[in-house]
Amino acid sequence: MSAETYRDAWGIPHLRADSAAELARAQGRVTARDRAWQLEVERHRAQGTSASFLGPEALSWDRLARRARLADTARRCFTALERKDPETAAWVRAYVDGVNEGLAENDPAPEFARTGLAPGRWEPWTPLGVWLGTHLLFAGFPAKLWREHITAHLGPDAVALFATDGPGTAGSNGWLVSGERTTTGHALIAGDPHRFIEDPGVYQQIHLSCPEFDVVGLAVPGVPGVAHFGHTGTVAWAITNAMADYQDLYRERLRRTGAGVEALGPDGTWHRAARHTERVDVAGEETVEVEVIETDRGPVIAGGPEGLDDGTPAALSLRHPPRVTADLGFGALLPLLRARTVADVDRALDAWTEPVNVVQAADTEGGLLHRVAGRVPVRPEENGLRPVPAWEPGHEWTGWHTPPRAGLTDGVAVMANQRGPSSPLGVEFAPPHRADRIAALLAGKERWSASDMPTIHTDTHLASATPLLNHLSALTAPTTATTSATPATLTTPATPTTPTTPTTPATPATPTTPTTSATPTTPTTPALPATPTPLTPEAAALGARLLAWDRRMDADSTDAAAYAALRAAVVRRLAAHPALAPASVPPAYPEVLQPWLALVPRVAYALEHLLRADDLYGIDRAATVRAALEEVAAAPPPGTWGEAHRLAPWRALPDATGSVDEPGLSGDHDCVLCTSPVPGLTDRAARGPAARYVWDLADRDNSRWVVPHGASGVPGSPHHRDQQPLWLAGELAPVITDFTRLTKESDD
Repeated sequence: MSAETYRDAWGIPHLRADSAAELARAQGRVTARDRAWQLEVERHRAQGTSASFLGPEALSWDRLARRARLADTARRCFTALERKDPETAAWVRAYVDGVNEGLAENDPAPEFARTGLAPGRWEPWTPLGVWLGTHLLFAGFPAKLWREHITAHLGPDAVALFATDGPGTAGSNGWLVSGERTTTGHALIAGDPHRFIEDPGVYQQIHLSCPEFDVVGLAVPGVPGVAHFGHTGTVAWAITNAMADYQDLYRERLRRTGAGVEALGPDGTWHRAARHTERVDVAGEETVEVEVIETDRGPVIAGGPEGLDDGTPAALSLRHPPRVTADLGFGALLPLLRARTVADVDRALDAWTEPVNVVQAADTEGGLLHRVAGRVPVRPEENGLRPVPAWEPGHEWTGWHTPPRAGLTDGVAVMANQRGPSSPLGVEFAPPHRADRIAALLAGKERWSASDMPTIHTDTHLASATPLLNHLSALTAPTTATTSATPATLTTPATPTTPTTPTTPATPATPTTPTTSATPTTPTTPALPATPTPLTPEAAALGARLLAWDRRMDADSTDAAAYAALRAAVVRRLAAHPALAPASVPPAYPEVLQPWLALVPRVAYALEHLLRADDLYGIDRAATVRAALEEVAAAPPPGTWGEAHRLAPWRALPDATGSVDEPGLSGDHDCVLCTSPVPGLTDRAARGPAARYVWDLADRDNSRWVVPHGASGVPGSPHHRDQQPLWLAGELAPVITDFTRLTKESDD
């Protein structure tokens, strides 16, 4: 046996080989078979060449990839890996060899024919480039631009008002239940990473077996091994985004000289910056030249000696750990596969770089682990808040933080991107609603089994609805023209405290989350008089209905649809108010950074804070909610939440026929079932659970998993979308590791 490929009923690849290197080669080969188009797109994105076949819409990303020097950083990191860890470097090479073999031997996916593209050759550093490209924006460094932007318009207090999980930030749910709280006496780990839902998916279910290890987990296509979510039979681990801040932006002062470009340093002198130009091909358009400049801080990703595109004087350089250290943390990947205990996982993660994660792990001996993994620089607090001046001393990196650790509470640990063990390392975190809800659900039952976990995965209670509903409760019911009766006050029901089993999500449609926000149009509802008139009967009835609503964002709920419509109307009205509207015009930063600067999503995700604040720049929020209620009552949503809240997966090449009918979803941004619309812009969900998993330490074959689409990235394959019904219903597919229960596909 050199390498064997097996499949289960879901088409998930199970690979067996004589050595770790042969197994990596087999993993690369099977990934090329199942995900050729996805691999090609990711290779081009890492190189900054995707516009050559995807057209102008991909140009902004390609500019960023070139200016940030992603490919050069990947090469540097691989060269350093070869020097420091030749075994891992050879293992990565074996994976790349497998990818190239798989791309050469298979019929190209249909997308290749549509674009006239042929699969290109992978280099040994390409997996590192894929990892960099996937995670460059993961930590949300553009949020620093937003803080600077909103401060310029509203003052420094606005930063806290708008502080919340931003439009482009990825999150996750994860929970660890110790053996004392399970039916088997062994630990359970469960959760779901929240990312933009892509087709093909961002995670690849896989089983890797050789004499050294036998691991099931969720791989990133294009990267060998299993980095984030894995089970070796005796130890399992999973991650959530730590929300750490480990990327800095510097404002540079640049000048052109006869020899090139110079940057003013913190020592008060001008220093030569590296500079060259690159050409970016754009399908259907002229080739574009990109000037690449790198100062002592890092690559200049926006602006330059002449400023931004609109002439605004600005140049921003990006400093992040892999560019500084030439280390991407790939040295952790093989030790993770070989891990047998939580101590092994712990040691492996000491080599982790980015993204910075909170890790939960457990083993069959009762060992438990809850820690942060990744590299966060020590530097002044101001660096974390906004771009800092490169020419002033005091903004240098002076070392690395020791990753924090945490324990369990009442036998459980819950992470959902809220403030927790990583608090000292970050600036903004997700609201506590998902974490609090998961903890409450877990507290509602003394003993948990693997089969119980989907009730948590699919919970749709929306705690963040409270501030808006409180405003509703303060409004008065209408009077009619024929009665002088005193209007009754709408009352708010108590928020449900006892967790209940959620209803099953209904089925999903196709939108895309806008990459920039248009300036909100001013609502046409007439201005309200100083003394509000009573609510119309329709508005009063809608208000009463929403106050009686169970606060569950279920796909079959008309009340959830009505709440979402009201929320969207409030968001639009707040964003259009003269106090906030000027912030809807962002600086002329590159298009790829604009989602972080869009006002409407910022208002939407910070709505709780904005409605609860003692004062909101003089905005009459009661009048705003009243007007929004009247607006929705006059034109209520026609159907259920699932009819509006439809899946919007990202496809590099959108469906040519437009015939893909995406399903409707349960959930919302702050539900445990985190399917994120952008209130005020779209009800469609581009972000959501990119996978779900349950790792059982009593019996690995009692573990479960699911992805939004299927194991295959090839349209028309029986396994392209066969897991979607499970994903929609909150169900999970079984994890099978017994090769006698699998179907052999090939010997390689």
